[in-house]
Amino acid sequence: MKKLFLISLIGLAFLTGCDKVERTLKGDDYVDQKETLKQAKETNEKYQKEIQRALKSGKDAFPQLSNKVAKDESQVILSTSMGDINIKLFPKYAPLAVENFITHAKEGYYDGLTFHRVIKDFMIQTGDPNGDGTGGQSIWKGKDDNIDSGSGFKNEVTPYLFNLRGALAMANAGPDTNGSQFFINQNPNNQAEQLKEGDYPAPIIEAYKNGGNLNLDGDYTVFGQVISGMDIVDKIAAVETSDGDKPKEDVTIKTITIKQEANLQ
Repeated sequence: MKKLFLISLIGLAFLTGCDKVERTLKGDDYVDQKETLKQAKETNEKYQKEIQRALKSGKDAFPQLSNKVAKDESQVILSTSMGDINIKLFPKYAPLAVENFITHAKEGYYDGLTFHRVIKDFMIQTGDPNGDGTGGQSIWKGKDDNIDSGSGFKNEVTPYLFNLRGALAMANAGPDTNGSQFFINQNPNNQAEQLKEGDYPAPIIEAYKNGGNLNLDGDYTVFGQVISGMDIVDKIAAVETSDGDKPKEDVTIKTITIKQEANLQ
């Protein structure tokens, strides 16, 4: 046992020495880039395994498919000038997006903001203090560069959440640029015809019969699901709009009330 332990220590020392030599010969940037690529490969391999598990999973594995709010989920009431929307959130799968949303909600950040972009049979978007799609920031901007270095926080993509009708997702300007803007998928048209088993889990294919925007999957962080109030979402989506898909008459967020915060212990 001691001999094996000694061999392990010698091996560790050898690898450490190799790392130092490589840094000396090729520079820190090269070694750091190599390590980043290695981590990316490991993350991708892990995600591919998750995808395979998800493809074989039943309905209960996909939290969007239940209207019940579990202990590890949060719940909010999004009160708008046209009515209330009841939403559950998924911190287990999108912890950053949920923390960002709930913290902003508690601090009143969203109160009074307009739905600045509304496209019928697609989605309704809000969360921008500027009211034109150019503004908003995360709770970490200027406070924690490890999470948000200035351009927004990272995407959180999982094979257990999708852009189904009623899905709540972060709006972004590209990968890992999440700030404060969010949207609710409203499209009511059947999307399942475009899917086949083996590409998507069977329960999700069934859910896409009710609508959604499957073309957004993988590019936007889904972090919640409307459990009641889709009639309000549809009413907002149906308002008359002007250039830039902005409603001619303001539709606003009155406030966001936290009904339940998740217990992840």
